[in-house]
Amino acid sequence: MSLERVDEIFARASGLEGPERERYLEEACAGDSELRIEVQTLLDAHDAQGGFLAEPSRMSAIATVTSGPVEQRGQMVGRYKLLQQIGQGGFGTVWMADQREPVKRRVALKIIKLGMDTEQVIARFEAERQALAMLDHPNIAKVLDAGSTETGRPYFVMEYIRGDPILEYCDRETLDTKGRLELFVLVCNAIQHAHQKGIIHRDIKPGNVLVTMHDGEPVPKVIDFGIAKATSSELTAKTLFTEHRQMIGTPAYMSPEQAEMSGLDIDTRTDVYSLGVLLYELLTGSTPFENEELMSKGFVEMMRIIRDIDPPKPSTRLSESVDTIASVAAKRHAEPKKLSTIVRGELDWIVMKALEKNRNRRYESASRFADDIRQFLAGESVDAAPPSKIYRLRKIVRRNTAAVVGGTLVALALMAGLIAFAWQASIAEDERARALVDRNAAVEAQELADQRAADLEVVANFQEDMLKRVRVWNAGDQLAQDMMERYQETLEQLGIP
Repeated sequence: MSLERVDEIFARASGLEGPERERYLEEACAGDSELRIEVQTLLDAHDAQGGFLAEPSRMSAIATVTSGPVEQRGQMVGRYKLLQQIGQGGFGTVWMADQREPVKRRVALKIIKLGMDTEQVIARFEAERQALAMLDHPNIAKVLDAGSTETGRPYFVMEYIRGDPILEYCDRETLDTKGRLELFVLVCNAIQHAHQKGIIHRDIKPGNVLVTMHDGEPVPKVIDFGIAKATSSELTAKTLFTEHRQMIGTPAYMSPEQAEMSGLDIDTRTDVYSLGVLLYELLTGSTPFENEELMSKGFVEMMRIIRDIDPPKPSTRLSESVDTIASVAAKRHAEPKKLSTIVRGELDWIVMKALEKNRNRRYESASRFADDIRQFLAGESVDAAPPSKIYRLRKIVRRNTAAVVGGTLVALALMAGLIAFAWQASIAEDERARALVDRNAAVEAQELADQRAADLEVVANFQEDMLKRVRVWNAGDQLAQDMMERYQETLEQLGIP
């Protein structure tokens, strides 16, 4: 998050009020919850001063919200000594700390940010703390303790993970496809455990899956259930609100139902989708939709892309990555020409099943996702399969309803013209045959035939005009192109040029 960007948004928003300010913040922050919180904090501080600053200053606003004690290196928080700040999120800071009693150990201590201790944020923080306390799995970072600082800000203590984000680890160790899949299965198992406890992570991404070493073996650990939500039980006595239209999650890993901005309609299949994005990135080196590109599109367009646009298959993405394929293949211990071949087929099917826009067509659980990968690794048939032609046709129709309806009407017009064309041609042929049989009526028949030929030319001109209009109107629409090709074939079969 750029401080210059925070300054820019803060300076403009401070001159706005009410709905106008809200609309500007939604557009400017484009769903970046951390950026929105940072700017809102400064705006709250500025408003508290009565807005008397002629030229709003980020530093002056910060001075207001940071007055008072803040944590520093060497400080004691409860029985923990702060050693070094190792992370910072939208709601809290993470410190590496030493526990002195009753046991000595290195821990990670997460404290809510100063100035962020509103009722809503504290409720979300308490949800995170209690969610983690419910989880007990070797691939999930353990929660060890919880408490409050002297200033009343809550904190909790987690198992300290010495590790790297899963993508960085796999690339540094140049793990091949098999090694990456084996690690990914363990991540799926961890998420399945959380789901069984009624917890949805909702922000699965490489930075929230760290890989550490245990007895020389890599072990992934899922961290940061800070935006988790209970699906079957109340996590906290406080009501857990989410600010109107505030995005929870990271756009590149966000499921279509999250993009609908309806927190009431999120279930475990949201995490299955995000796991699919993570696997896509492990296999190809990029997400289906790049985060930077999404953020550059503006909020409304970004949500539309996530909800409606199908990404390319992993093998397609690899084959199209001409400039980067050598680097991507080297990090996966494979030859550039063979990497897309390794992924093509069953791995494509598995990933794309997890990334289905319609969640009813995704894997029903993280464990089923993992099972299909195990079956692939064992050389067995997988449950995932490419969508049928009928299903693909239905999706084309849903995405292009207006074009398909219009194309159908034009096709009906063309068909009617074709019938008229054939009918007129048949009449002309009958007239010529009759003229040959009855020479006495030859002149009259010829005149009739000439009239029919003139009528036929009018129909032909109409057909040509309609074809031109269809080509222009439906250029690039595969369904329309197929319709045109079949029409041309029909004309050829009838001997009509």
